[in-house]
Amino acid sequence: MSVVWRPPRRLLPILALFLCLVSTMVLVAQQEEVPAATALQSEMTEITADVIGDDGEAAAPAPDAQAIPEISELPAVTAETASEEPAAQIPAPAVVEPAATVEAAASVVADPVEVPDVDVPVAAEPVAATSETAVAAPIEPAAVAVAVAEPAKEPVVPASLNYFDMSRANVLVVILTLMAFVSYYTFHAQRGKELFIRRISGLSALEDAVGRATEMGRGVLYIPGIMDMDDIQTIAGVTIMGHVAKKTAEYDTPLFAPMTRSFVMSVAQEIVKQSYLEKGRPDAYRPDRINYLTDDQFGYVAGVGGIMMREKPAACFYLGTFYAESLILAETGNAVGAIQIAGTAEPSQIPFFVAACDYTLIGEELFAASAYLSKNPKEVGSLKGQDMIKLLIIAVMVIGTLLVTIAKTEYGAGTVFASLAENFMRLLK
Repeated sequence: MSVVWRPPRRLLPILALFLCLVSTMVLVAQQEEVPAATALQSEMTEITADVIGDDGEAAAPAPDAQAIPEISELPAVTAETASEEPAAQIPAPAVVEPAATVEAAASVVADPVEVPDVDVPVAAEPVAATSETAVAAPIEPAAVAVAVAEPAKEPVVPASLNYFDMSRANVLVVILTLMAFVSYYTFHAQRGKELFIRRISGLSALEDAVGRATEMGRGVLYIPGIMDMDDIQTIAGVTIMGHVAKKTAEYDTPLFAPMTRSFVMSVAQEIVKQSYLEKGRPDAYRPDRINYLTDDQFGYVAGVGGIMMREKPAACFYLGTFYAESLILAETGNAVGAIQIAGTAEPSQIPFFVAACDYTLIGEELFAASAYLSKNPKEVGSLKGQDMIKLLIIAVMVIGTLLVTIAKTEYGAGTVFASLAENFMRLLK
């Protein structure tokens, strides 16, 4: 980070506001599951009322549901049992038609019971019917069990009333806190307060590099990366190019800027032209020195290498997105004896620039370069606010890690630390 921590005296109101927002998030996180629990409790109450009844006694089941367990609990009828027991036991399977069953049973009981000479196969037919009815009938209780076990559905909120997703409240807090910090420091920067930014050696050497090229009577080479304008590093590189162009216009030093993208070339020409106009040297602007070479990666490197060997610039700037060509460019610049300042956010290419260049901007230093060089109050205030929110996020991470670690120990289990750790993890989701 480009800002060194110095506790400001007027930061307490902002911190108090942040703590209030965090407390609100904790309360929301604790209550966001209450509507679902209420819906589940009300539905379970309805199910219990239907099963038990209003008077506290178990409600009588329906006739069809009552007949089903009786059939399923019937013992298996064998051939010997059918021949020994009276015929009045046989009509039991006729549960599907209750009226016919009652009449048949009454007629059998009224008449004298006569055991017919029934063979074993004849008695087996009603038994088969009974088993079929017992197998087909239990479908109804299974459906009832599934209906009772079905989980409660959350109440559907109309789309017109769902204005904010409370599960994303943590993102809102971070955005509001960032806006508060940026607005606070931008306001003070515009009022003339000097905001401290640590010294970046690579950017401090920019003016020395251009002055060295002027003293040697040689030019300056600037490469804003090999990507198009949709890359944030290219935008940062082109922005820094405007500051370099002001120095070359002031010292009347040639500026060479070969490009690998045509759109980047057009943007760079306008930025350099504007820089020369601001310095009052529009006649020294040479658009032919900001030219397009090729989109091919190594074809572009070959073309830049040729320019280096012919023009022999005394200062080379590589600020933007670079890949495998980084070391080739740096070694070629070292071969011509140029002072080299590089900067990129690609972690795989930083070691090559560190080894082969005089100064290297690492990571976020590339994006802070514009505010560092221009001293624009809006840019400086934005930079200061971003650094403060980074410090705050780091502090929250450290505090959360400590809370979770203590809650997992035997001393913190079941204490207030466990509750705080649980709420903290819920806020991160």
